[in-house]
Amino acid sequence: MKNNVLKTLLICAASLNVGNALGEQEYYAADTFVNEAFDHATPPANSLWLTGKLGEQAATILGHPPRNLRERYWQRGNRSVWILEEVGKEHPFTVGWVVEDEAITDTKVLVYRETRGWEVRYPAFTRQFNGASLEAGMELDTHIDGISGATLSVRVMQRMGRLALLLHRHVMLANAP
Repeated sequence: MKNNVLKTLLICAASLNVGNALGEQEYYAADTFVNEAFDHATPPANSLWLTGKLGEQAATILGHPPRNLRERYWQRGNRSVWILEEVGKEHPFTVGWVVEDEAITDTKVLVYRETRGWEVRYPAFTRQFNGASLEAGMELDTHIDGISGATLSVRVMQRMGRLALLLHRHVMLANAP
């Protein structure tokens, strides 16, 4: 009986550490990120369907069809917040983006699940996106420095930044008077 209890406890403990064994690390809670982006007065969440031309543009940016047919976002005035997830080398990671007046104003890696490339979470890297906007060809107008050993993660961050800007632009145009 004691052996069965001990085995069960060991299995439970091991399952709790699976995320860490895969490299998963939550750095910032999504609801906290959204709440802080709106000075602790979070507007209701909205959904944006990635269909038609918008879906095609998202696929062009990502290099594959979007995994989600809709993205949740929060908006007040000219500010929107996007929590996007994209696969790096093998596992997805989650990033929060604040876009205001067609430019990124804040970026935080919320959850990182890869075993390498986690350096993209540091403010020294994410601050590079501040002020970035989309050029006509859906590229960032700002150069983002790479990180040795984190090339795939840097590229994913650039694609997510471009996607956040595209989605923000779409929402602003759709809500224009």
